[in-house]
Amino acid sequence: MGEPGRQITPTPVTAAGWAPFGWIPLEDTDPVDGDQTLAFAWGDVHVNRIAHRRDEVPAIPGGLRCLALFRHQTHTQVLMPLDTTSVVAVAPPGTDLTTVAGVDRIRAFVLEPLESVVLHRGTWHWGPFPVAADEVHLFNVQGLRYREDNECADIGAIGAAVDVLVGP
Repeated sequence: MGEPGRQITPTPVTAAGWAPFGWIPLEDTDPVDGDQTLAFAWGDVHVNRIAHRRDEVPAIPGGLRCLALFRHQTHTQVLMPLDTTSVVAVAPPGTDLTTVAGVDRIRAFVLEPLESVVLHRGTWHWGPFPVAADEVHLFNVQGLRYREDNECADIGAIGAAVDVLVGP
């Protein structure tokens, strides 16, 4: 499993805490609803359901190990877990994840079922992965051609894994 990573404890999602990474969709009656909008440079907005399994990433005592994060420069992304509590790790757009200083900018958040978040274009992300269940199903809005714009930062390769603590 390798050396222990830097440990982070996920926090609940709040508008202020999530702001460097994206935004939380608002009620349609909120006066600032619509101030932030989705962006799809390739005009390929796509909605589907996806899933992530807990066994996709290494388990560590009390958590999960983050070895790589991904980003999409051409589009925003909406994620909403449908059926179980999950955890997502993120770093702000523009973060250099080839350095330990960049990796130190990674934060983790707990997402409860039906709690949605939007990722800014270029936000690095890992997951969401289920906290206790084997699998989490997600409502997902992203570019249909995301595979053509799916940059990976292999933080494990630079010896900077992040251990996301999710409990026993």
